[in-house]
Amino acid sequence: MKLTSEEAVSAVERHACPMCSAAPGSVCRTRAGKVAAKYHTGRFTLVPALREELAVIVPPDRQPGSPSTPGPELVDEVVEQPGDPIRIGYARCSTAQQDLDIQIEALRKARCRTIFSEKISSRISVRPEFEKALALAHQIKQAAPHQPVIFTVHEFKRPARNAGELMALATDLQAAGIQLELLTGPLSGIYDPNGAGSMLFAVLANSTQLDRNYIREKTLEGQQAAAAKGNHGGRPKVIDEDMLAFARALRDKGVKVPEIAKKLKIATGKNTGEHPSVASVYRALADTAEEVHHQQEQ
Repeated sequence: MKLTSEEAVSAVERHACPMCSAAPGSVCRTRAGKVAAKYHTGRFTLVPALREELAVIVPPDRQPGSPSTPGPELVDEVVEQPGDPIRIGYARCSTAQQDLDIQIEALRKARCRTIFSEKISSRISVRPEFEKALALAHQIKQAAPHQPVIFTVHEFKRPARNAGELMALATDLQAAGIQLELLTGPLSGIYDPNGAGSMLFAVLANSTQLDRNYIREKTLEGQQAAAAKGNHGGRPKVIDEDMLAFARALRDKGVKVPEIAKKLKIATGKNTGEHPSVASVYRALADTAEEVHHQQEQ
């Protein structure tokens, strides 16, 4: 840190001189009792930012060379005192069908000043509200370094996609002087990466990833088993077999596809009773033609 001449003088005079015994608030003096032209080296090296300086000059208004007299009484520096912690809350769930109310209510009870929430899968790398919450926490800490800032979540599964990201988040917050708070679970409270709970935190972070992988594997197994039974899931077909046979018969008679679409009606689903789109009819007829061509080749 580089100090201006005025800042250097002020910093030096907050220390007594070990060379000439000048009291805090007074300039250094020579053996003859005169004001020294510069502060003694042993005095200004007490200031970490000035240890590499070769000399710190006494200001002209201290009248170097004149008889030394005690300076004014030193006024203690006003040190900014930390205020009440500022909590920034973040809530997340994976799907639109899930409810955020429980998380948000818990964050409000924890006295979070601002709460960011979103319904988005943890698999998505860009989560806008999460980024906004982190940015606000960092901005507050930079503007008021003495102010405790806490990033609060309902549980440790909410802010991260996997174990590595969760550990990286905790480390980054600690480096910025921001605390991570978990409201529920075995590590509820302010998380200390250097505390006794750090090992348990790592284990839980990895177990979260294992749980997610297990759920994914079981889901894929279920889909494969259903497909083997002929159930491929997804939305019901807009054009069923009866409609397709009717559409093929009309096409063979030379009826245009837009006219065919007007003669068909959807039998199931939320669009029951409506006409299929022209594009749907084109796709169905094209798929049938491709299937017939494949069978002929065999």
